[in-house]
Amino acid sequence: MDRLLTVDQVAEQLGTGVRFPRRLVEERRITFVKVGRHVRIPESAVEAYVNANTVEPIILRSTGLRRAA
Repeated sequence: MDRLLTVDQVAEQLGTGVRFPRRLVEERRITFVKVGRHVRIPESAVEAYVNANTVEPIILRSTGLRRAA
């Protein structure tokens, strides 16, 4: 079973304030579990969120078409 994290733990993992993971939950942009009135976020959901929002750098190739001024 996946480890369930509190909103505070998710915020610490992401390096953000607690408002950010709370907003993700409110906007349904991350998977979460309701345990009574408490919100818990599976560790795999945090990893999936990070992977889905990771932007790879663009590698520029030199075209060799530079002109002298």
